[in-house]
Amino acid sequence: MSGGTFSPLRHRTFLLILLGSLFSHFGNAIQSVGAAWQLTITGQPADVIALVQSATNLPIMLLALPAGAWADMFDKRLVMLGAQTGMVSLSILLAALAFVGTTPPGLLIGLTALLACGVACFNPALASSIGSIVPRNELAAGVALNILAFNIARSLGPAIGGGIVALGGAKAAFVVNALSYLMVIVILLRWRTAPPAPATRRPLLTVIGEGFRFALGSPAIRTVLVRAISFTLAGSAAWALMPLVATQMLGRGSMTFGLLLGALGLGAVIGAASSTWFRQRFSSEAIIRGAGLLYGAVCVCVALGIGLVPTLVLLVLGGAGWVQALSGFAVAGQMWSPAPLIGRITAMVSSLTFGGIALGSWLWGHVAQAHGVASALLFSGLAMLVLPFIGLIWPMPRHEGAKPA
Repeated sequence: MSGGTFSPLRHRTFLLILLGSLFSHFGNAIQSVGAAWQLTITGQPADVIALVQSATNLPIMLLALPAGAWADMFDKRLVMLGAQTGMVSLSILLAALAFVGTTPPGLLIGLTALLACGVACFNPALASSIGSIVPRNELAAGVALNILAFNIARSLGPAIGGGIVALGGAKAAFVVNALSYLMVIVILLRWRTAPPAPATRRPLLTVIGEGFRFALGSPAIRTVLVRAISFTLAGSAAWALMPLVATQMLGRGSMTFGLLLGALGLGAVIGAASSTWFRQRFSSEAIIRGAGLLYGAVCVCVALGIGLVPTLVLLVLGGAGWVQALSGFAVAGQMWSPAPLIGRITAMVSSLTFGGIALGSWLWGHVAQAHGVASALLFSGLAMLVLPFIGLIWPMPRHEGAKPA
């Protein structure tokens, strides 16, 4: 990372955070693959299968604000440990139920949603920890590396998850998910942090209200929030409907499902790895517009039924565009946040980003059920092609001008 150097202690701590992020997101990706495929092979309709993405993302939207406040109020490491402990317990329960053959759709989606509650508590604490160990002139690069870890997991997780499902069924994916959370707990136990400074404990709603007031009073943060939810709401069809792209549009099985998500994830890794390079050369608005146009064009092409190999190639490009935008929203949220509020503002950006995915998955699932998977992908792609015009009204704040109060 350019623009400064880490002390050895900070460097090791940052690597521990990245490793914990990697294992946690890796488990989440495999869990989603297992849940979506379990519903697919039992013949559930498109709107039910798409609910896996809603269940994975909606709790992050609903709990992000209190979770962001907890990240600012308490020891971030303890918050992460508590979240991961709950996630391990739930994933072990889910694996046990799968082994005895008791995973009806409602129970599977419900447990997936409960696991996402743990993710909702874990992510703001992890993201806001970066600002405490990384110099501000390295913050954008540090955030980008955390997003890169997320997308490495998103690349390898679905592809390996598809292989795990093919070899051992969905229950094997649930077991691997539990093991990944155990690894995160081990990493967090090895992370030694300085004791937090004594602070006056304030009511949770008061702390959340401070974050709301800042966000509403900051034109930059308001714009980031609007752009984040509109982008993910319009573009979430591909992520939600990928099991049905594999089975209905391509006539393939679980390995192809894993390959499709792996192609999206591989592109996401490329996008995250190159995000700093793009930020140094282009404005935030240019990056978000370009990413939306690229991703939308990919969705339109895939909807036309172009075959497996061209689809995989295009999904790599689409994944790169997707993560360039999500990286831009995350970096802008942190760069324009004052240090005392960073957990809450990060949580708000996360809330609307994942909320858009959750609501969009539900919406596109119903469109697919009524009009077909290809039509849902086509409409989503067209929406993404039109979406950049929103920048004429709410242009993204320029990252080089970030001067939070």
